[in-house]
Amino acid sequence: MDLRQSWLLFALGSAFLAALTELFGKLGVAGINSNLATLIRTLVILAVTAGILSLRGEWARPAGLPWHSWVFLVLSGVATGLSWLCYYRALQLGPVSKVAPIDKLSVAMVIVLALVFLGEKPSLPVLVGGGLIVAGAIVIALF
Repeated sequence: MDLRQSWLLFALGSAFLAALTELFGKLGVAGINSNLATLIRTLVILAVTAGILSLRGEWARPAGLPWHSWVFLVLSGVATGLSWLCYYRALQLGPVSKVAPIDKLSVAMVIVLALVFLGEKPSLPVLVGGGLIVAGAIVIALF
């Protein structure tokens, strides 16, 4: 298996970088408006992504993209923005050790959504893992 093309390598990278995002976000949101913090984060993401596209020569004409891609990417962007606004406010109000695991309930939620809307087939490991995530979030939130 070519690790450079492995979804698992990228997923682990995403998890590690998300952990850093949460830690740095908690430190960065202290003492400032959480919505302003989200805007700053968004601008940095925009600049980094534009830089990567430029370095790799991957820019494409927006008009050449399928309309359904536009619709779903815009919806994804709206959901992401609202999620970040909620997340940064939660970080401002609560401990990162509780906020981050509750935020990761999104994993269990996406399992359900993928089964219902994308027709993915449930498997015992996915269902058990999703259940354990929910159980862990409940323990962390309540105790």
